[in-house]
Amino acid sequence: MSFYLSRVESIIDNIQTYLDHPLMLLAIFAAASFAMIWRLHAMESKGFEGTVLGTLIMPYCSGFANLVFAYVMSSSAGNGGLVIENSIVNNATNLTLILGLSAVFGSAAIIQKGNPRKKVKTPADFHRINRLNLLFTLIALFLFTGTLWALAKDGVLDFYDGLVLVGLFLFWQILHVFEVLKDNIRKNKAFHWTIVIDIVIIAASAYCIYFAVDHLVGWVSKTENQFFSFAKLGWLSGVLMVLPNAFIAMYYAYIGRQDIVLSSQIGDGHICIPMCIGLFSLFNPIRVPDFFQTGTYIILGAGAVLFLSIALLGRVPRFIGAGLIGGYAFFLYKGLIQ
Repeated sequence: MSFYLSRVESIIDNIQTYLDHPLMLLAIFAAASFAMIWRLHAMESKGFEGTVLGTLIMPYCSGFANLVFAYVMSSSAGNGGLVIENSIVNNATNLTLILGLSAVFGSAAIIQKGNPRKKVKTPADFHRINRLNLLFTLIALFLFTGTLWALAKDGVLDFYDGLVLVGLFLFWQILHVFEVLKDNIRKNKAFHWTIVIDIVIIAASAYCIYFAVDHLVGWVSKTENQFFSFAKLGWLSGVLMVLPNAFIAMYYAYIGRQDIVLSSQIGDGHICIPMCIGLFSLFNPIRVPDFFQTGTYIILGAGAVLFLSIALLGRVPRFIGAGLIGGYAFFLYKGLIQ
């Protein structure tokens, strides 16, 4: 009996060793993120449609890793600067690199493809509705980032600052919940019961993401590699957690749903700023890092470019996309190289 028990323990130890390998953790993170997005796409036909899907549902899945990172970092009060770096890097990458690449290589127009047999709304109607929704989402981006910038002027984010940030985010989400309910009433449409299965799969994927992020943070904190150092954890984690957003952008750009590409990337920023930073500051004061000002200016600048493009042109042209990619290169130079 003792022989079999020792064999079982040996097998468990081997499995644990494989699971703790950074490449395996990255694979778990990517697979769980893909599973989330897979079920999200299925939910579009079950009561969540268009830009509401990209603003209300997708950010929780693509941005869940950022929430987990903030939770893991809350074990030490001195990690607040890393949480801010993670959020700023994530937002800036979404708004510049991801949206820039989707504009250069994907469909640029914000027009929802409809079924030609349906005569409920014309493509022009979808175009106007999606444009207004995206402009509204960008206004929220300005509000959240601007509020964070104003609260951080004294160099510290405390408990009351966190209350303001989390309260703003919750109000924004409740607003969209009522929008979904009103839209379903207008269409005499109810949520399909299979949405429960989707939520279970998403919850399992969420745990896998938590496991991967928690162990990756542990690996980085112990490694002696100069590049993968704990001091760069905010940047490294911010870039890593853009992967789910990149999957979303590639897929919806491929099928010509630029409205969801834009709303998902902008909406993911709402999870980071203000939610992640606000939650951390509720429990631990955050001393604002030096790079904060530059990061917020880049986020607000990219948001302004996107707002003007959508408002004036109804799309993000390729030359604007190329300019956004150039803005990301400047962002990396100021934050990492310089």
